Amino acid sequence: MDPVRLRRAIRAGTFRDFTNLAAPGYVQANLVIVPDAWADDFEAYCRLNAQALPLLGRSRPGDPCLPDLAQDMDVRTDVGEYMVFRDGELVDTPRDIRNLWRGDLVAFALGCSFSFEAMLRAHGVRLRHLDEGTVSAMYVTDIDTLPAGPFGGKLVVSMRALRPADAIAATIISDRYPQFHGRPVSIGLPESIGIADLSRSYGGHGLTRLAPDELPVFWACGATGQIAARQARLPLCITHHKAHMLVTDVPLPTGTPS
Repeated sequence: MDPVRLRRAIRAGTFRDFTNLAAPGYVQANLVIVPDAWADDFEAYCRLNAQALPLLGRSRPGDPCLPDLAQDMDVRTDVGEYMVFRDGELVDTPRDIRNLWRGDLVAFALGCSFSFEAMLRAHGVRLRHLDEGTVSAMYVTDIDTLPAGPFGGKLVVSMRALRPADAIAATIISDRYPQFHGRPVSIGLPESIGIADLSRSYGGHGLTRLAPDELPVFWACGATGQIAARQARLPLCITHHKAHMLVTDVPLPTGTPS
């Protein structure tokens, strides 16, 4: 479906699935909401770690809309499921945050790998997790991000199981789109970035088993911002939950890789 219909269905509670295959052809985004007192620090953190946290949009304090990304978007209702953190601890996973909204909250939309997955498929790269009806797994690495204010912590990556030829093609294609995390941070060597066991994913979801002819390919992931916000122990922070992304009206880029 188109993104307007999708957001309205999410808002009405009639669409509750992951969004990785929804509204094909449109940019999807990670969502992080913080109080205004920490918003400039969080933006600085995003800009210092732009591969993981490519900034697509920032709302004004108290405004739940991001008109540059969609005219009818409301970040309080248009995500299928949210995560609410208080002092760094997860306290709730609601489907609507209107009752939590305050005049000092600032929403950040950050580039998402679901967008480049659509680009990869358009160029013939097989993504087995989509064939099997699941999503890419995420892992916390041992790579430190660059801190800003109270924000810092380890880099989170998403993993796709790819055949070698597809891994090469995916690297070439994704490198052209830094707004969707750009090129991989590691190919085939999970131990080199501190991942000891692929079966233990961050959040406990996604494809974690490799076929004999597949390599694990790791991209920087927007969940890095969630880790940083939790470490900052803000009195309130709200993010999307798992693979329930914010779907925009921005079309994906077109064209073929050079």
